[in-house]
Amino acid sequence: MRAEDKRKPSPGLASELRRNSISVPEVIYQSTGITIMGTRIKSIIFTTDVSIIANNNAQAILCVYPFTPQLNIATAVLGMARCPVFVGVGGGTTSGQRCISLALQAELLGAYGVVVNAPMKPEMIRELAEVVDIPLIATVGSLQEDFMGKIQAGADILNVSGGPGTVELVRRVRELAGPDYPIMATGGPTQESILQTIEAGANAITYTPPSAGEIFHGLMLKYRGQA
Repeated sequence: MRAEDKRKPSPGLASELRRNSISVPEVIYQSTGITIMGTRIKSIIFTTDVSIIANNNAQAILCVYPFTPQLNIATAVLGMARCPVFVGVGGGTTSGQRCISLALQAELLGAYGVVVNAPMKPEMIRELAEVVDIPLIATVGSLQEDFMGKIQAGADILNVSGGPGTVELVRRVRELAGPDYPIMATGGPTQESILQTIEAGANAITYTPPSAGEIFHGLMLKYRGQA
């Protein structure tokens, strides 16, 4: 049994009106967490949906999306969130001075960290690390990427998102980066996959919640008496 499991259970209070809020899988809290500016973070929810951002119990928000980063999106998410937010600032199509400018503005708006995409080269990470004062989180998606080059260039945290290969990738990063380097990673769809990711070396887990549409579908089935 882990040392954390021996602690007395914490009393819990719930809201009747918010009982449908999204809860991240409890197994995530078996991770060690990453302490950023005095805040220990174990669970990170991956969404830009403001309704989900306002109705979940995760300890941080991962605000990345498949479009050119826009400051108004970051502003909206930061305004809705009741917890730290990690903001995507590009690294693929969006790079260079524009990426640096977005990162600095995200920091000034209150982001806890900036996230760069997997294609970003170590040279650009080095430039960005010289400008921002908050953690620089570099995404890696495969064993073929130069993740050690990104770490050496100034990436403070690696965000491992390797699909079915995430556990193996986390294990390899941990082996090369050492026991103390911060790693956050996608945990997959099940309690078992999340635990495997933690055991491989992830300090914090990103969780992808069901979409608002999926939640509404289940709710409408209930309203119709079909669930």
